Amino acid sequence: MAVRVLNTNEARKHWRDVVDLTHEGKGDVVIERYHKPLVVVIPFEDYEAIQEELDDLRAGRLAMAELEEWRRDPSTATPYEEFRAELVAEGLLSE
Repeated sequence: MAVRVLNTNEARKHWRDVVDLTHEGKGDVVIERYHKPLVVVIPFEDYEAIQEELDDLRAGRLAMAELEEWRRDPSTATPYEEFRAELVAEGLLSE
């Protein structure tokens, strides 16, 4: 499948073509700003098929950022007892 790369200005000017191209399954479109990829336009059914994997990927990226923050400054961590109390208060963990 073809991948088309457009800068943000081109994508804005040809938005309907971008939508039609992806909707018809003729390719995906990468949209760049200053020669750096920002987003990809894909058919909705493809998004639905990979949504769970995307959620896992994003959660992993967030967890790694939090781990790096903790490594830089361990004082940013929440003590276990406080964290556990929050989970119990929110009904996410039983006492």
